[in-house]
Amino acid sequence: MNNYKILTLACVTTLFTACNDKKNTPDLIVNFDTTLLKNSYQSGEKIDLKVIAPENKTIDSVQYFLNDVKITSSKGANPDSYTLENVKFGARILKSLAYIDGKSYESSLEIKILPKDAPEIWSYGIINTFDHDQTAYTQGLEFYGGNLIESTGNGAGASGKRGKSSIRKVDPRTGAVLKKVELDDSIFGEGATVLNNKIYQLTYKNNEAYVYNAETLEKEATLPYFKNMEGWGLTNDGTYLYMTDGTDKLYKINPKDFSLVEELYIATERGTVPTINELEWVNGKIYANFYGTDLIGVIDPTTGRVEAVIDFKGLKTDLNDHIDQDVFNGIAYNRATDTFFVTGKNWDKIFEVRINK
Repeated sequence: MNNYKILTLACVTTLFTACNDKKNTPDLIVNFDTTLLKNSYQSGEKIDLKVIAPENKTIDSVQYFLNDVKITSSKGANPDSYTLENVKFGARILKSLAYIDGKSYESSLEIKILPKDAPEIWSYGIINTFDHDQTAYTQGLEFYGGNLIESTGNGAGASGKRGKSSIRKVDPRTGAVLKKVELDDSIFGEGATVLNNKIYQLTYKNNEAYVYNAETLEKEATLPYFKNMEGWGLTNDGTYLYMTDGTDKLYKINPKDFSLVEELYIATERGTVPTINELEWVNGKIYANFYGTDLIGVIDPTTGRVEAVIDFKGLKTDLNDHIDQDVFNGIAYNRATDTFFVTGKNWDKIFEVRINK
């Protein structure tokens, strides 16, 4: 959690004329008064806004925008302000549009908007411990029809032995693999989720997702990503898919063609959170593992705020150590019992836990 990336205040000035279609570059520059601005703001905080008029020029009016949405305006060069409420977090573009003698002059800069409140700290209790295939390099985990759908990758453990990418059905009580479809060794399987009786599985670097029949595991379609990116975690809300790529972003995806619907940053009051990995949708929230840690964050999918954090580091004491045992990864919610099944890459155990808020 200390690996937050705080962006520096980057000011980019773009000038244009708005009075006609001519593309002549104006000879005036109107910039933000950056002495009034900060690198980052928290929800509920006020942004002080002002632009600096060029020498011997009078500004008629100024409009201010946040990610191209108008937030306020002022007459002349008078100072203005805007209170950040009901905003999405992460890097946002603040823009001014100043009018002088019938021409418009634009200035823009990047700020970061963060939540006001720190995440709550939740705990967990172990209900049961079950066997898990310790050769399964777990990438995605989800309940379907009383069994687990598990996606595995071909990552290598400390011994150098590589796993096998697959999509499989697993008995959660015994760890037995009931059915399995393996992928070619050139494909690194990643996160998976079940939507409308279809399994969607990401690939790490192949830039495509696979769609399977959830009953037979027969592959039915290949969907290219909406851009060149890595595939990490995947879940769904019953209508849309939600995907991560190992950064601090969460992508809302149309399952029909894998086109982008919306993009969010995941954030706490300290900064945006990188390496968002395995995902699980639970009662309107997204539970996400932060790769390389034993943490799960509870995320509001409408704003990107991390509302709570659970630390699962105690689970490793119950594992039978072996050389290829890797990091914590895999979250499956059992609605029937209101419990979670969690595991890790090449772990020999899967744990049924109850989360205490």
